[in-house]
Amino acid sequence: MADQAQHEEEILEAPARGSAEELLDAGAHDPIDAMRHSAAHVMAEAVLDLFPGAKLGIGPAIADGFYYDFELPRPLTPDDLESIEERMRQSVAADHRFVRREIPLDDARVVAEGQAQTYKVEILADLAERAAAAGETPPVTSFYEHGPFSDLCKGPHVESTGRIGPFKLLSVAGAYWRGDEKRPMLQRIYGTVWATREELDRYLWRRAEAKKRDHRRLGVQLDLFSFHDISPGSAFWHPRGQRIWRTLESAMRELQERRGYEEISTPILVHKKLWQQSGHWDLYGDNMFRLESEGQEYSLKPMNCPESAVVYRSRLRSYRDLPLRYNEYGRLHRNERSGTLSGLTRVRQFIQDDAHLFVRPDQLAAEIEALLGEVSEAYSWFGLEPRFAFATKPDKALGDPMLWERAEGLIRDALDRTGVNYVVKSKDGTFYAPKIDIYIDDALGREWQMATIQVDLVMLPERFDLTYIDEHGAEQRPIAIHRAIYGSLERFIGILVEHFAGAFPLWVAPVQAVVIPIADRHLEAAGALAAVLRSRGLRVEVDDSDGRMQNKIRVAQEQKVPYMIVLGDREIEARTASPRTRAGEQQPPEGWDDLAARLAAETSARRPD
Repeated sequence: MADQAQHEEEILEAPARGSAEELLDAGAHDPIDAMRHSAAHVMAEAVLDLFPGAKLGIGPAIADGFYYDFELPRPLTPDDLESIEERMRQSVAADHRFVRREIPLDDARVVAEGQAQTYKVEILADLAERAAAAGETPPVTSFYEHGPFSDLCKGPHVESTGRIGPFKLLSVAGAYWRGDEKRPMLQRIYGTVWATREELDRYLWRRAEAKKRDHRRLGVQLDLFSFHDISPGSAFWHPRGQRIWRTLESAMRELQERRGYEEISTPILVHKKLWQQSGHWDLYGDNMFRLESEGQEYSLKPMNCPESAVVYRSRLRSYRDLPLRYNEYGRLHRNERSGTLSGLTRVRQFIQDDAHLFVRPDQLAAEIEALLGEVSEAYSWFGLEPRFAFATKPDKALGDPMLWERAEGLIRDALDRTGVNYVVKSKDGTFYAPKIDIYIDDALGREWQMATIQVDLVMLPERFDLTYIDEHGAEQRPIAIHRAIYGSLERFIGILVEHFAGAFPLWVAPVQAVVIPIADRHLEAAGALAAVLRSRGLRVEVDDSDGRMQNKIRVAQEQKVPYMIVLGDREIEARTASPRTRAGEQQPPEGWDDLAARLAAETSARRPD
């Protein structure tokens, strides 16, 4: 539900995908973004100079950089990017001023048509149609000029091209016009620009390091998972990847059992009337996989929340029953556009560590406080430090304003009592719930939003008419709390792969130790040592391949196995082992049983190192 709620907000509040408003939004909302958007214009100028017949799409600022889409007569090459960069440097050195011109929409269409910029003409036509449909006067449009270049744009920009900092063009990718697979494929040039050379160099280093850590590459190298065109956007988990999956799932189940959660399981295939009742059929229907059977319409569930409400409603509830804490590892499906799919971080099929808690208002503060503790404990297993953002009531919200005010006060009190770092995001809650967004920084300093804790005052309680009988025999509404800590396990594992560069902590590693016999005569003893280690629940393999010992050690290091145990005559006779760490540290010999006990204790401790 946590991932879903974020998506719902985007659907409700963002411009429609590919709308004229979205296409004209330059994303320049702070000074560095204005610089990046200005760099996109300078890049478009350079491309037009080198390819006079080029047709321009859009060129916004994005996180860490900018891009611009072009229709060009041929595919771009690395040499082309160098030429474009050089032409951009000339424009920056010329220090052209950015000048804003406002002209009537009809005049703007004449200008765009005269330049044969068909995509700009289309944007302007859409603006005119929307104004006509709304009975409004066509809006005045704005163009930004610098030197010989002019582009339809809302702005803002820096004062002049000379104010653009050090930049670098990064790559070229295909992008469908307006995100529509039925429209032309344009060439998208990505670039980055920073205020100082030091910041640019630091970003380029992070980018190079991120490429080395890319979970899609490491997933293949470490034999964790694969993707295949027979099921786009769905991971095929290999044995080693599945071990990581089950390890994370087991750790979370253990935490939930300590906290009094009860696990449920609900159907994947659900009749549309449930989604109509929840509101998702109209709001989210295009992102659901639908099918028909015996004249009835169903869908694969994209979230677990409504079915948790069905379980709650299956019997009469008393105030003594609350809080009820349901957790579910439900398999979810969302019909994401094929062009947006990306490894484990954007998929069509995934599983969340979902939980829905049903509480009385007087229990809310204690539950929020406990949930914050759950988040901090779980992330400590990986050495991750969560940051929290408290999102309050938006202007357009459903439900009793007094209940909103009370819920927000209780959430704030819980945050204050736990002493966690948090910021307030005023009016950034969902239309039905104040929420706590959870963020972490990975080893490269990249920020990830992990999940949310949502205090649902309306959607489940009101739409599903959830009630409990209070101590006076009267019906009351419970409050529903939606929470996920990992969020999508696929996405979480993808983040972990990159955070640890595949060198997982001992307790997470799919293979915790590999036993390497020096010669064939040591194979039987290697199997016996592995059995001792496995008896303590450790994940151990024996390398019985034909390769030389040094080659086996190299392979284990490439697989980022935490411990390598070389076994020869001396070790077998003494029944000892001297583990070698993947960092190359040779540890002192210890008895097999002692080694098994030590590694089992380290595993149980769930340390992040």
